[in-house]
Amino acid sequence: MSQTITVHHGDRSVQLDAGATALQALKALEAIRGAIVAAEVTTPDGATWEWDLDRPVPDGATVAGINADTDQGRAILRHSTAHLMAQAVTDLFPGAKWAIGPPIEDGFYYDFDVASPFTPEDLERIEARMVELARERQRYVREEVAEEAAREEFADQPYKIEIMDLVGDGTIVSAVDTAAPDAPAGGTDAEAPTYTVYRNVRDLDDGSTEVAWSDLCRGPHVPSTERIPAFKLLRSAGAYWRGREDQPMLQRIYGTAWESKKALKAHLELLEEARQRDHRKLGRELELTHHPDELGPGLSIFLPNGALVRKQMEDWIRDETLARGYLPVYTPHIAKEDLWRISGHLEHYAELMYPGMELDDAGAAYRLKPMNCPFHILAFTSRTRSYRELPLRISELGTVYRYERSGVVNGMLRARGFTQDDSHIFCRDDQVVDEVVACIEFARDLYAAFGLGEPSRVAVSTRPDEKSIGTDEQWAHAEKALVEAAERSGYDYQIDAGEGAFYGPKIDIHARDAIGREWQLTTIQVDFNLPERFDIAYVGEDGAKHRPFMVHRALFGSIERFFAVMVESFNGAFPTWLAPEQARVVPVAAEFDAYAAEVVAALRAVGARVHLDAGDGTLGHKIREAQTSKVPYTLIVGAAEAESRTVAVRPYRGEQRKEVPLDTFVAELAAEIAAQLPAARPT
Repeated sequence: MSQTITVHHGDRSVQLDAGATALQALKALEAIRGAIVAAEVTTPDGATWEWDLDRPVPDGATVAGINADTDQGRAILRHSTAHLMAQAVTDLFPGAKWAIGPPIEDGFYYDFDVASPFTPEDLERIEARMVELARERQRYVREEVAEEAAREEFADQPYKIEIMDLVGDGTIVSAVDTAAPDAPAGGTDAEAPTYTVYRNVRDLDDGSTEVAWSDLCRGPHVPSTERIPAFKLLRSAGAYWRGREDQPMLQRIYGTAWESKKALKAHLELLEEARQRDHRKLGRELELTHHPDELGPGLSIFLPNGALVRKQMEDWIRDETLARGYLPVYTPHIAKEDLWRISGHLEHYAELMYPGMELDDAGAAYRLKPMNCPFHILAFTSRTRSYRELPLRISELGTVYRYERSGVVNGMLRARGFTQDDSHIFCRDDQVVDEVVACIEFARDLYAAFGLGEPSRVAVSTRPDEKSIGTDEQWAHAEKALVEAAERSGYDYQIDAGEGAFYGPKIDIHARDAIGREWQLTTIQVDFNLPERFDIAYVGEDGAKHRPFMVHRALFGSIERFFAVMVESFNGAFPTWLAPEQARVVPVAAEFDAYAAEVVAALRAVGARVHLDAGDGTLGHKIREAQTSKVPYTLIVGAAEAESRTVAVRPYRGEQRKEVPLDTFVAELAAEIAAQLPAARPT
């Protein structure tokens, strides 16, 4: 009698012959719904793993299918497509060395060491070769290989050898395409570790097989290349190996893959829409921002139009913070290196800090600030604090500087210099939850005010696996407070395990823009670490010193990032209250300039931002320019309007109107701005 295993799905259980694959288990359990690409296997000890469909499942496992049209399934599909692309590259570019190729949001990439950068024509050739290879129905075959054999097989691939070295010394433990020892297969023997290798295998006409390409990889993968129905290569770019500028510059090819041609088409249309809305493109066209090469990546100049929008943002947040009981401070851009040593940033954050500067006679090094928190702590310690002052809410629009790697800098969305609407709340233990709830509500009001609607996602990020400080009890207490606050806020929330800051857990709040993209904007953190490191205290009701908790919060996240999101969401057509230019007055001819100036004066009298276009050019050209500039209202004045003291109104959106009395339009515009302009709402 053959040995059997028992597998489960929901309340169903079946017995199968030992060695049954995940696919066989799912079929026997009648648990296949739609197109599946892999399985999720939970072992009797409670561990859950993604599993190849043709891989045997262990006795007692619970098995579920991973569908192609889920985020989890798409990640597997894209990872498999990255392998297909790497095979095509090595076919077309003999001698190419390959590094890593993980799935990323909405796509994948793979890094290569090749003689020269890839051209657009190269990408076309690679994509065509991928199509040919996919039609061969090559199978993705998983194999466990002893370390010595793996090193021999990949001896001519230096990046794979380095990955094995990093795994061996514990630098990396487990990540897609890092060839981590394969625990699900039964663990690793310390004396003889094994690695997983995935091979693209051709089935030949004579019944034999041929290995077409291999890679160190954790997996899983789709069963075969025919299960990759739709993909597109997007672009190539330089990328330093392991993200470090002291490492070789590789060539990274980005692509995307989807479960159907229809889904791919929809995504490519969204990418084109996003390209048209790119804040850097619109920033140039609408004269909002300037990003000259001389300035450096990740740094921006706000031109007058952009500065006017930014002023509305800053005025709103300043008014709101004052109305909600915050106290403003201003702090320097630099501080002695000792400050960052006390705060722990030099120990845990140095790679994102700019190098020290020798600025004083004593030779003390100074650093540009990557965060405002230590300065606000120093403001707290400017005198003895009483429990009666708590919660003490300190706020600042503070500019910070972070040395983001050039490969991740993305205009104003991920910058090296940016301004945060940064606040730090010093409070008692029993006040933490109330303060975090108030911050969540503040973020809700901000999103509504700036046209982003309700938050789309609230996530509680817990203690990171590495680089965290503090005791288990402190982390547990802070995480519990954030979870309670998230529950009280009324929003559904998720747990992002291991995504907290090194000094404490946090809540990240996301919003969706007009084309459905989700952006992480607001961050709220509970910090027990910095109060300890700076040894700050307040005098309690009992006359003794007590340690406060510290809540960090940035609602915009950064002014620059939020500004960029708004530019892209509104496609540059800001609502009237935010628009840098709310109305443009265009006289039909020079003889009507005097009346046009009266119109401008009447609008400015109610606080409107208005411009008179009395320059050269045809009337049609001026109207088109106003529309191209996305000015909410273009007012055309000629003989009839001057005589009747009216205006012809051409809105950016909506119906044109003629002979609108000037006083009527001025009142309408003032009322529209007042209705849109959010008033401060004290809690």
